[in-house]
Amino acid sequence: MGLGMANSILKAGHTAHGFDINAPQMAQFNALSGSSGDLDDIAPRLDIAMIVVLNAAQTKSVLLGPQGIIPRMRKGSVIIGCATVSPDFAREMAEEATAYGIHYLDAPISGGSIKAASGELSIMASGRPEAFVAAKSALTATAQKVFELGDQVGAGSAMKAVNQLLAGVHIATMAEAMTFGMTQGVSPQQFMEVIPSCAGSSWMLENRGPHIVSGDYTPHSSINIWPKDLGIVLDIAKSADFSAPITSAALQQFLTAAEAGLGQEDDAAVAKVYAQAAGLNLPKGAES
Repeated sequence: MGLGMANSILKAGHTAHGFDINAPQMAQFNALSGSSGDLDDIAPRLDIAMIVVLNAAQTKSVLLGPQGIIPRMRKGSVIIGCATVSPDFAREMAEEATAYGIHYLDAPISGGSIKAASGELSIMASGRPEAFVAAKSALTATAQKVFELGDQVGAGSAMKAVNQLLAGVHIATMAEAMTFGMTQGVSPQQFMEVIPSCAGSSWMLENRGPHIVSGDYTPHSSINIWPKDLGIVLDIAKSADFSAPITSAALQQFLTAAEAGLGQEDDAAVAKVYAQAAGLNLPKGAES
C-alpha cells in the first residue's frame, strides 16, 4: 500500500522520497519518478513522513531505531502513522514525537493496494489540530475520506481495530459460506453471481470472493496480516475485559492457513483451510 500511496502523492504534484528494504518495490517507486537519496540528508528537510509498514515493531524501528527519523526531523513537521497498531502504542509514539517538537497523527488506513494507488483510501485519523493541518496535503492526495476522530491520539487506532475485527471475520465467513455452498452443489461461480445481490453480502465478500473463483491468490492483502491484526483486536478486548469469540474463531482459521504455508498468499486463501477439511477442490487447480 505504501507504493500506491507514494504514487498518489506524486500524481498530486508533490515530491515523494521513498525508503523500503524491498528492492523490487524501490525499483517500481523509482520508475514512478519517486525520489530516494540519503535519509540522513533528507530527514531534516521533510515536511511529512508517512509510515506505511506492517506492525508496531517496524513502526518503532523506523521512528526510533538506529536510523530512526524522529530525532532527525525538524520541529513542526509531522509523522503520519498508518500501520495497524494498538491505541496505547500510537500514544507512545506520539509522546516520543512531541518530545522532539514533531506532530504525530494516528492515521491507520483502509482500502487495500488498489485504492492506495488511486488515492481513494479511507483514513481513520486522530491527533491535535496542528497535526491535521501539517498533514493535510498528504491526506488529500491519498484519501477519498479522512475521518477526523478527535484530538486524542489512539482514537484512530481504536477505530481501525473495530474495522479489522469486521474485515477479518467477513473474509473468514465468506470463505466458510462459499465452501459450505460447495458441499450443497453451489459452485463458487454461482455463489458470486447470487450472494453479492443478497442480504448476506459484504464488501470483503465482493472483493475477495472473485479471487477464489479465479484461483488467483496473488496477495493484495496477505494471510499473514490477519494473525497480527486480529491479535491486536483480541489484546485490546482482553484489556477491556470483553469477550470476542467470533474474532477468536476467525483468527484460528488464519493461523491454520499460515501454518499450512499460505501466509504469503492473498487472504482469500483462507478458503483452502475449509476446502481441505471438507475434501473440496477449489477452482482452477487451487486445491488445498
